[in-house]
Amino acid sequence: MPTAILATKLYVPPPRANLVLRPRLIERLNGGLSSGCKLTLISAPAGFGKTTLVSEWVAGCGRPVAWLSLDEGDNDLACFLTYLVAALQTIAANIGAGVLRTLQSPQPPAPVSVLPILLNEITTLPEDSVLVFDDYHVIDAKPVENALAFLLEHLPPQMHLVIATREDPDLPLARLRARSQMTELRATDLRFTRAEAAEFLNRMMGLNLGDADIAALEARTEGWIAGLQLAALSMQGRSDTAGFIRSFTGSHHFILDYLVEEVLQRQPEHVRNFLLQTAILDRLSGPLCDAVTAQDGSREMLETLERGNLFLIPLDDQRQWYRYHHLFAEVLQAHLLEAQPDRVSTLHRRASEWYEQSRLPPDAIRHALAAEDFERAAGLIELAWSAMALSYQSSTWLGWVKALPDGLIRIRPVLSLGYAWALLDGGELEASEARLHDAECWLDTPTDKMVVVDKEQFRSLPASIATARAFRSLALGNVPSAVEYAQQALELTPEDDQATHIQATSLLVLALYASGDMEAAERSLADFHTNLRKTGDILTLIGTTFLLADIRVALGRLHEAESSYQHSIRLATGLGEPMPLGTADLYRGLGELYLERGDLEAAAQHLQTSQTVGEQTTLTDWPHRLCVSQARLKEAQGDLDGALALLDEAERVHIRGPLPEVRPVPALKARVWLKQGRLAEAQRWAREQGLSADADIRYTREFEHITLARVLIAAGRSDREAGSLDEATRLLGRLLQAAETGGRMGSAIQILLLQALACQAQNDLSNALPPLERALALAEPEGSVRIFVDEGEAMRLLIEEQSRDRGHPLSAYADKLLAAFTQPVAAPRTPIIHHDSDMIEPLSERELEVLKLLRTELSGPEIAQQLIVSLHTLRTHTNNIFKKLGVNNRRAAVRRAEELALF
Repeated sequence: MPTAILATKLYVPPPRANLVLRPRLIERLNGGLSSGCKLTLISAPAGFGKTTLVSEWVAGCGRPVAWLSLDEGDNDLACFLTYLVAALQTIAANIGAGVLRTLQSPQPPAPVSVLPILLNEITTLPEDSVLVFDDYHVIDAKPVENALAFLLEHLPPQMHLVIATREDPDLPLARLRARSQMTELRATDLRFTRAEAAEFLNRMMGLNLGDADIAALEARTEGWIAGLQLAALSMQGRSDTAGFIRSFTGSHHFILDYLVEEVLQRQPEHVRNFLLQTAILDRLSGPLCDAVTAQDGSREMLETLERGNLFLIPLDDQRQWYRYHHLFAEVLQAHLLEAQPDRVSTLHRRASEWYEQSRLPPDAIRHALAAEDFERAAGLIELAWSAMALSYQSSTWLGWVKALPDGLIRIRPVLSLGYAWALLDGGELEASEARLHDAECWLDTPTDKMVVVDKEQFRSLPASIATARAFRSLALGNVPSAVEYAQQALELTPEDDQATHIQATSLLVLALYASGDMEAAERSLADFHTNLRKTGDILTLIGTTFLLADIRVALGRLHEAESSYQHSIRLATGLGEPMPLGTADLYRGLGELYLERGDLEAAAQHLQTSQTVGEQTTLTDWPHRLCVSQARLKEAQGDLDGALALLDEAERVHIRGPLPEVRPVPALKARVWLKQGRLAEAQRWAREQGLSADADIRYTREFEHITLARVLIAAGRSDREAGSLDEATRLLGRLLQAAETGGRMGSAIQILLLQALACQAQNDLSNALPPLERALALAEPEGSVRIFVDEGEAMRLLIEEQSRDRGHPLSAYADKLLAAFTQPVAAPRTPIIHHDSDMIEPLSERELEVLKLLRTELSGPEIAQQLIVSLHTLRTHTNNIFKKLGVNNRRAAVRRAEELALF
């Protein structure tokens, strides 16, 4: 019986009058056409605008177009061929007429036998043309697929074939790709860019969304056009669009209905079950899915899903790992909870077991917690503590342990100890003691209720508790108690427990440092480093080098400090990527040394390197130290407001720990205020700190007392009758004696300079020059510059006076210093903010784009994916933004950008 032709299947959809133009895609399609490709394949899931794009393109391609919208009835080969001829006849009325009669004869031949005849007739077409098969995914009949393969293989050059489909056709695509005979557009190409999304939402859908809302919505939908449209429809008439976008997930009924109807319900039951059961996974691989579904063949299933464009996104070139489109995953999860609520826990538990066997503890723990299998999670968390503590990931670990029932933690002494250490690492000193007490109780009265999973850590429990208490005592400023606990820890540490031994030894060094016995601290730490080199523990050596160098700087031994930094940087770079923990502090410390020697450009370069390295691997308290170092550079560059802003940031990111705070931020700010002439604020600081010229002198407050001397000298210059200069002189004498006794020649140089300035303020030049000369003699061998220059014009006049004796052995050094005084203040290499809050260096368009995404709730990897850049590139953009805005973190960047009206 002749097939009745449904004319609407041959209708070329006209371009929509009000659509988002996509010139970048049209250009690619035109390129394929002009280069002589046989095939254009547009393969993407539902809702990516395939038909709209093809209709827009063929309307302007300049060739006659035959269009066939396929349906399931076309799986009959005769029917398919009949419609094919009918489509071709829309561009050449008589083509295939004989073929059509043959197909509709009472005894038709094998349909495939008519294809050569049809191809021969196509060669007679007077001009090049285009044949479009839309919705090809409905075809699953092998005879039709074979006919299409034959047609494509022998397609005359004047015909170009276009296939729009939700899943890849069974054609030799790899061969066509290798021969450059095919143009491909896939979901990643079709998804809306930011600009296209903005045009669609605001112009077409009549919304009035800001850039941040558009960025957030685009991120949520991953550029999926149908998703954007459904969201736009839902937002029309709403006033709280930002709130809607935040809550827009795969559980929204529009999204849920669309994906369930268009995708999920169209799948066979075994595919639907696979999708639902694997929806709990952030990443999917064949073996992992086998374990979760308790079935084989998942790798093949994933390959099938990818070919079928079932919202599956490959995460590597080897097609080992995938993930679902975020909204699709949320739809699946919502459907799983509705369809199989009792299975969710089992699926998570299976995933946890697979990750544990694959030695991926973080994922194993996450799924165990999701399964609410707290016993299992507690065991995994306990076993993970040691490695995560060594790699400074205690904040992540702390989040896990806080998700456990408290009663489960308290019967586990090793877990309780880890809890205490994680609290200590986060600066929660008071809360940590209760957890140490919980752990200690089991040592006194062990019962069969006690649970220990990590028996190796339990063996060192007494020593570890003592070490934690030494840490806590130092952080609270109780040095004698810290020494007592550290020595106790060394006595209790098993011989083969190197980690605890290193911790206790380091804490003893810090106790010596905090007590001001710098010579002893330096000897102890240098010996410690020698042993580390012998035992090959390079990572610990690198991680503690900044401490040794800081002590050597305090002793006035800048060359030795530089040598330590350079040596450890060579070790760190020799280990390759990723850089070892502590490397960022090496560059930071080296930057400070260059700064002290007056090389501001090299200092800036090293601090920038520190920031870049630190973004990848860093110690938890490094951001505080970096801010302080950067503030010092800003101060040297003359940007005092910039320095204060960085010191504010340093206060914000500070975490209490065992390192002595020898340069407290409030004192650093008081020094900057003095340079700004804000004497009253500096005096208020001194009162609030309870400082006085006659107070007890101890090392941890030495910097504050030296700063107090500066305040007194400044006050004395304003009012010589007030007695401040006498107080300063008296205080400086006591400070100098203490510094010299402790061997702290770095401090001694500063104090001598202030003594000279105090005398100068009293017009006592004869008593000003001797301490200056002594300071010059101490500083000259190490090449110090900034320690003099930072004292300003008063110091320049004194050095000028001292250098009048051209025969003096220090005259050349004095000339070098005077030259540093007369150099113009170096402009910031990467300036940040003017006094009037304008930016000196504007953000680039790309940086503005990144900044707007930083304002959303997207994670770094999600932003990188949104921008189609690597995570490393995103970090570079982020670092540039932070520098230009003068901030050190994402929240501060957004806040600063809002102040500058950059959004």
